[in-house]
Amino acid sequence: MHLSYQPSPIAQDILAYLIEHPQAADTLEGIIQWWILEQQIKRWSTQIEAALTELVAKKLIIKRKGSDGQIHYNLNHRKKTEIKALLKGDKG
Repeated sequence: MHLSYQPSPIAQDILAYLIEHPQAADTLEGIIQWWILEQQIKRWSTQIEAALTELVAKKLIIKRKGSDGQIHYNLNHRKKTEIKALLKGDKG
């Protein structure tokens, strides 16, 4: 079956949420807060993981295993000046 209608990205998020939760019903505010946010988080999670890997490789952030067994990320304070320059767009 060929569909000529291509839903917008937000419309796709709404439809994906409803397929995963077929009994769902909510207000505009609830849809914004829960449905769309959940779909965005799923889409972003792999991109965020890749960005963290990149930042750790560049030694801009530090990755460590916490006492809770979880991986924690934080600023590499030794790179603070370099990070500020990056954020300002300096090519230095």
